[in-house]
Amino acid sequence: MRATRTIQKILANYEGETPGVKANLCRMLMQGKLGGSGKMIILPVDQGFEHGPARSFAANPEAYDPHYHYQLAIDAGLNAYAAPLGMIEAGADTYAGQIPTILKVNSANSLMSGTAGKNQAITGSVDDALRLGCSAIGFTIYPGSDCALEMYEEISAMREEAAAKGVATVIWSYPRGEAVTKEGETGIDVAAYAAQIAALLGAHVIKIKLSTDHLMLPEAKKVYEAEAIDIATQAARVRHCMQASFNGRRIVVFSGGAKKGADSVYDDARAIRDGGGNGSIIGRNSFQRPRADALAMLAKLVAIYRGKA
Repeated sequence: MRATRTIQKILANYEGETPGVKANLCRMLMQGKLGGSGKMIILPVDQGFEHGPARSFAANPEAYDPHYHYQLAIDAGLNAYAAPLGMIEAGADTYAGQIPTILKVNSANSLMSGTAGKNQAITGSVDDALRLGCSAIGFTIYPGSDCALEMYEEISAMREEAAAKGVATVIWSYPRGEAVTKEGETGIDVAAYAAQIAALLGAHVIKIKLSTDHLMLPEAKKVYEAEAIDIATQAARVRHCMQASFNGRRIVVFSGGAKKGADSVYDDARAIRDGGGNGSIIGRNSFQRPRADALAMLAKLVAIYRGKA
């Protein structure tokens, strides 16, 4: 498999990385129907941990089976499949080498009380990722949480170990917690800040949410207004988040969130494409649909990212 010039250019942005890390990034970028284009679609299935099994899989009972998700990612021609330890282990042998995998190494759950700090437990390791043939580890941070500094320290240490062993790092950067309002969780100033923090922590791939035009931080709002930063459209906000990710020198994918209408999913993808984002990480909007519908949706998303829809 020869990397395209587009992928070689992306990999050149990772100047401090080992050949092992670059090889794993290349493997994900060259995989599937978007392989070689610089665009990515990743299937994440950590919702059973985060929301519980019925909320995650009852809408499409086939999705209770971990093999279903491996096969969906392969058949749809996606770039990678991300999941916690148990789900990766449940299909790692059957699907070895068929789809790049991302081991989600920390998780939370919805059984915790509302007064618990916004945090996640470490549930996997770099050695688990190596043992299971994963291309990357995935780690969530919560900028705005009183636990955020601890999370930053955890991923700094784990990312150092992963890089030394040739494993890439994906950081889910989701603002939430005591310092962030509900509106602020998706405000553009906070979203861009979250992307910058992930980049500064050494993320090779950054996962953030699509943002609104809300500005939460008073001091940031003054700058956005004084500098006339364009945040009027979703594509403009994607473009600004790419600026915050080292001016596009880091791969950024945007999450799909809760299940919604297909047209909304497609509109989001067009905004990501037009704003220069690298793609989507789309879970519930795919696996909560019947398999045929999910495959049709993912095929159209591929077409959108290729500029054909």
